[in-house]
Amino acid sequence: MTTHDDTTLLFRNTMRVTDGHLEGFRDAIARAVAFAREHGPQLMVQTFVDEERMLAHSFQLYRDSDAVRAHWRLADPYIRDVMEHCRVERFEVFGTPDADVAEGVRSGVGEDCELTFTPRAAGFLRLPPTDA
Repeated sequence: MTTHDDTTLLFRNTMRVTDGHLEGFRDAIARAVAFAREHGPQLMVQTFVDEERMLAHSFQLYRDSDAVRAHWRLADPYIRDVMEHCRVERFEVFGTPDADVAEGVRSGVGEDCELTFTPRAAGFLRLPPTDA
């Protein structure tokens, strides 16, 4: 039997903010998160900025690979806007996405980005049931 716990994906994205772009980054990420809150399939989005090191860490929780694909379709303009102010240094996938999403992540982060996939061993998630 497959449960939401089996398909849940957590992404951690570590971005290097470009010198002189901190305020532009903050504005772009605020717009992206506001859009995701209103229209996106994510169950959770949290972004943290370490100004001293000029690093930002974004965490996004998805119910499954279909939700990741929906996010990519909807959020592309917002992602491009954020990427004008930073570059991805490290991308971590926790959980096991389907082959299509795994390949999409690989091709999206580029060769200079450290990428890891870590399968889930155990855990649980407290979420209300979907309307479906």
